[in-house]
Amino acid sequence: MWDDHWCKSASRRVGEMAGPLNEVVKQARARGVFIIHAPSSVTGFYKDTPQRRLAQSAPFVKTPVPLASAERWGTAWCWTDPKHESVLPIDDSDMGCSCTGAKCVIREAWTRQIATLELAPGDALTDNGQETWNLLAARGIKNVILCGVHLNMCVLGRPFAIRQQVYLGLNVALMRDLTDTMYNPERPPGVDHFTGTDLVVAHVERHWCPSFTSTDLTGKPAFKFKEDQRVPGRPGSVP
Repeated sequence: MWDDHWCKSASRRVGEMAGPLNEVVKQARARGVFIIHAPSSVTGFYKDTPQRRLAQSAPFVKTPVPLASAERWGTAWCWTDPKHESVLPIDDSDMGCSCTGAKCVIREAWTRQIATLELAPGDALTDNGQETWNLLAARGIKNVILCGVHLNMCVLGRPFAIRQQVYLGLNVALMRDLTDTMYNPERPPGVDHFTGTDLVVAHVERHWCPSFTSTDLTGKPAFKFKEDQRVPGRPGSVP
């Protein structure tokens, strides 16, 4: 959940989702859930914060399986494993800009996590797989919820994300209403952006972990992007 993105439509959706996500995080925190912020490749911005120091100071604990070591976009990366999953149901080979007309130029537009997401005392901040494991092990945490962006990329592949946590043997779940994908509807399978996200959610449920909505935590209606005009119950609609 960066402060900006090279894709204008992706940045717009992150900004829209950040407020509702922060409210859900506050409720989770109030119920005793340990919060780890994971702004990939920009943790240096937080080098003097207690949240960053908490992650760095967690006692080292050896992982039950080796952590991913291939580098991509500034961190280690868990790539698609054909032994574990099929190819993604959307074609994101163009990096998934969903803006109409001219596509955005790929660049590093981010410098920090979006400021809407509050860092609270007791939270941690890291984009490192070993630090994430150290934090969870120190607290005996076996159940992990992931949310944020983007599901077909960082939320699956980063060293703190779904694939890696499943490989480590944790009980993982995706909060599916508070996520998004990088998907251009002009690419296969040629569905609208939000249906594309639903297809990736279904892929995650089939191959990696179950999902749920924030309603299960808050009792309030699930988050929905304003641009998502699909009508529940119709073909290509919200499931």
